[in-house]
Amino acid sequence: MIGALARFRKSGSRFSGKKRGRNKKTEPGFGFIKTGMALAGRLTLLWGWRRLAVACLAGGLSALAMPPLHAFPVLFITFPVLVWLLDGAAEIDGRKGPALRAAFYTGWAFGFGFFFAGLYWIGGAFLVEAEVFGWALPFAVTLLPAGLAFFPAFACALARALWIPGPGRLIALALAWTIFSWLRGHILSGLPWNLVGYSLTGSPEIMQIVSITGIYGLGLFTVLLVSAPALLADMDEQDRVSHRRFFAFPLALTGVFVIIWSYGAYRLSQAGPGSVTGISLRLVQPNILQKEKWKPENRSAILDTMLELSDKATSPRHMGVGNVTHLIWPEVALPFLMLESAGARAAIAALLPDDTVLITGAIRREKATATAKERFYNDILVLDGEARLVAKYDKVHLVPFGEYLPFQGFLESIGFEQLTRQRGGFTPGRQRKSLKVGAAPPFSPLICYEIIFPGAVVSADTRPAWIINVTNDAWYGRTAGPYQHLHFSRVRAVEEGLPVIRNANTGITAVIDPFGRILGKIGLNLKGVIDSPLPKALPATIYSRYGDLILLFFLAGFGLLTIYRYYRHQLLVHNMKA
Repeated sequence: MIGALARFRKSGSRFSGKKRGRNKKTEPGFGFIKTGMALAGRLTLLWGWRRLAVACLAGGLSALAMPPLHAFPVLFITFPVLVWLLDGAAEIDGRKGPALRAAFYTGWAFGFGFFFAGLYWIGGAFLVEAEVFGWALPFAVTLLPAGLAFFPAFACALARALWIPGPGRLIALALAWTIFSWLRGHILSGLPWNLVGYSLTGSPEIMQIVSITGIYGLGLFTVLLVSAPALLADMDEQDRVSHRRFFAFPLALTGVFVIIWSYGAYRLSQAGPGSVTGISLRLVQPNILQKEKWKPENRSAILDTMLELSDKATSPRHMGVGNVTHLIWPEVALPFLMLESAGARAAIAALLPDDTVLITGAIRREKATATAKERFYNDILVLDGEARLVAKYDKVHLVPFGEYLPFQGFLESIGFEQLTRQRGGFTPGRQRKSLKVGAAPPFSPLICYEIIFPGAVVSADTRPAWIINVTNDAWYGRTAGPYQHLHFSRVRAVEEGLPVIRNANTGITAVIDPFGRILGKIGLNLKGVIDSPLPKALPATIYSRYGDLILLFFLAGFGLLTIYRYYRHQLLVHNMKA
């Protein structure tokens, strides 16, 4: 790119739009390359607010590649733009500081645009009780993206520190981007939402590779692939050697892409139908608006709705709850303490056959004792045919500002509340665990966004045979949020080789097989039930066995290659100056 920039400056009006005689020696198709070189030159020369504005726009457009649109080709434009902007983060008098600062600000602007456009739907939660939380809406939709944008900012600064001409800079960017994406999923409470690898998983075939690499590993390849067009600006019209050199890298990536797709196609071709004998599931989606759910006068009606849907006849084979072994309700299905309501438990006992269990989201209270204060948990409860509690799971990974506040006591003392308005916040569970109920195989219980954390959705001690994810996406209305949440559940199914049974209050409820295919679903803002067998689990995948160790292997390899090429380039520059 340094050579391309020099040629751009030297050529003066070469790309200025003035008429020039046609160069008969120009190779076919080089006009496209000229355009790329011209665009690269202009972007590289941008500075100040113009550079940040272009970076922010490119980041915002990149969000189109995420679910539900999966407009993946847009990344072939936006990531080369980012590369060219980073090319222009120049050193001054041999000092790296100005280049690193410029790269940091460029990465932050790109990240802010990406997260602002990709997470806009979070604002919907602040409109459920607009009279209470509406004032916080502008802060939520700007401060969260602003904070998350520091991860791309540091990634771009690290990449620019190892920047060299040619494909080496793309490897540096992919390496740094993946490292800081992984950190984004783990630092503080972590938020691995809209990882760049998800852009490729709109294809069921490409999705299968995460059974080996995980979504972070696919993200490493994705950044390399979509950044490759930036190499067009490095080519010299008269230098045929540069043509071969710079086309080799994109062609190699294309070959890897074909291998990944072919692997996925083969894997899906071997995916025959199969279900666990003797297990019949019924998923209930009541479609209760969040604004109406917690009004005391609606409690009885909500319980009646849950009971009515649970025993609804849907076909001659499914005449109600009588032939169901597992009845599943969504997160906090009832707007009161179910275990402390004798009337609700009596109604549930009257509904359930003796050999049927209810798996439901609920709030559970531990009353204060002489040694402990009162505590509330966001739980998955398992009740038997007599509505007795036989198993429970306390949500481990709580949502910041939704289920608890950082510095809870202090912020509550000055008037702040989390969105659930639970005084004191919820108490997190101690550990992930599998639940075993009756003759059914053990399952991993997950509540809400616990499903989005790669490698952290099952117990390390006992591999389950399925995953149940109960959630309540009613907070976000008809936005991209619920669709993204559903898609991430599909990717977790492929990573772990386990079916995911996803039950949502207002949607999207779905039965997902271990290949990420949706076998049945209820759409957004619809009321209904799904009757389904339980899909069989696959043998443990490579990712489920080794997690991100494979990613670490690739990062180490790319890191050593990047450092080697960087110091070799520095030595070459030093020798040329000498």
